Amino acid sequence: MTKLIAIVIVLLVLYGGWNLFLYYDRVKNEEATAKQEQAAAVVTEGQLSGVPQPLETSLAAAREQGAAGLTNWLKTYAQMIQDPRRAWIELDYVVLLSRSNPAEARRIFADVKQRTGPTSPVWQRIKQLQQTYE
Repeated sequence: MTKLIAIVIVLLVLYGGWNLFLYYDRVKNEEATAKQEQAAAVVTEGQLSGVPQPLETSLAAAREQGAAGLTNWLKTYAQMIQDPRRAWIELDYVVLLSRSNPAEARRIFADVKQRTGPTSPVWQRIKQLQQTYE
């Protein structure tokens, strides 16, 4: 009888150890994934390429004017701007435009989302805004 109890105890210890190992592995993988997502989410506009240097000052002035300023700026310079920076600027415009013209904001958001893929550095920001503009 004592041998049977000893075997049961050993099996329970082995089972508990195995579950502890699986739990540790799962937590370790979740931490690694969270670090990768956090690193991807830390992309700032200044890190993105696509706007020629001479246009930076006019872009800053347009942002100070709000949605109307960005509207005019995008109409004038949109052809000269490359993705991913163009997508970032258009997402800023979507946020500013959402109060005055939500239908237009949704349309522009859909265009940006269609043009931008999951490998883009702007994708994380699109995912954050997706619930609002879809």
